[in-house]
Parts: sequence; C-alpha cells; structure tokens
Amino acid sequence: MHDAYQDNFDLKNAEPKFEKLNAAKDQTTKRTGRIVYKYNENELIEELQQYVNSTYDEHYSQDKFQATEFIINCGHGEGFALGNVLKYSQRYGRKEGKNRKDLLKILHYALIALHVHDLEQGDS
Repeated sequence: MHDAYQDNFDLKNAEPKFEKLNAAKDQTTKRTGRIVYKYNENELIEELQQYVNSTYDEHYSQDKFQATEFIINCGHGEGFALGNVLKYSQRYGRKEGKNRKDLLKILHYALIALHVHDLEQGDS
C-alpha cells in the first residue's frame, strides 16, 4: 500500500526525508551565527520597538509619567495590562478593520504584563 504519508519517510531508515534538509539548515545557522527566522520575527520585533518608542512621545507620557506607571504602583498593573491585551484582541478586525496598530498594542501590553510579572515575582 502506498500513500502520500509514506512519501515523506525513508522506510529503510525509518526517518523523515526532510530531516536532512533541517540538518543542513541548522548547520548553516551554526556556521554563520545567524538565525534564519521563519516568520520575520527580527523585523517584527524592530517594528514593535519603533511602535513602543513612539508611545513615549504621545500624550500618554506628559510630565514624564504615564498613567500605566501609577496603575502599576497601585498594584493593578497585571490586571490592567492583561485587560488591555484582551481589549485589543477583541477589537482587532472590528474597529477600523484588521489594523496592525491593534496587534502592536497587544504585544506592547503583553510586554508590560511581563514587566509587572518580573517585578512581582522577582524574575529578571
């Protein structure tokens, strides 16, 4: 019996054929010291950093304090940050369509939640 599933395996050695491709790719990564990102993570992280940087120039940071700082200092940072992750997740695709800014806000608030986690749990 022959099917498409069997085409992906070397039946003699019982290992996937694509394993050789992955090994070659891993060797290239090791040789060059570069990570080959499959999902453009490096570019997206750079875009996220640019977005976060831009929020420090907006009205939210007047007088060098952000409302988020006060919320965190009052002990409500985790709920606030995760609430905003949920808010922008629900809003994505509904308000102003599928816009990248909502996704960037989700990531930014997730970073804030991670920061609060580290403060509260003593993680670094």
